[in-house]
Amino acid sequence: MSHPWYQDGLAFECTRCGKCCTGEPGYVWVNDEELAAIAQLRGEDLAEVRARYTKNGGRRGLSLREKANGDCVFYERDQGCVIYEVRPRQCRTWPFWASNVKTPKDWEHTCAVCPGAGQGPLISVEEITRRIQLIRI
Repeated sequence: MSHPWYQDGLAFECTRCGKCCTGEPGYVWVNDEELAAIAQLRGEDLAEVRARYTKNGGRRGLSLREKANGDCVFYERDQGCVIYEVRPRQCRTWPFWASNVKTPKDWEHTCAVCPGAGQGPLISVEEITRRIQLIRI
């Protein structure tokens, strides 16, 4: 079995800069378990959370909504992510998505757009693999 190019690990430390939470609209896939955690954190009813904060993403299911400016519905400029403790798996696994670590060039691009990528503590290949397997982006 061959080892991935990052077999010695990759450095990452979230700076909570919000670059991955703001800008162009996109999809942040959520499941029922994640929505229940968000509802509990916010002290809101699950049905209300689903109706107010998600949109239909087609075959893949539900995605978090964005504000008119493209920011995640849960991102506040003065506070950052207001659900950080229970953020969805897609957010928790960033930047360790298969598309971001496929090649050294892909990782270089990720480091160019994310201030925490390539910085901070070394994340082991085992942990990177675990995160990649949590969600396919």
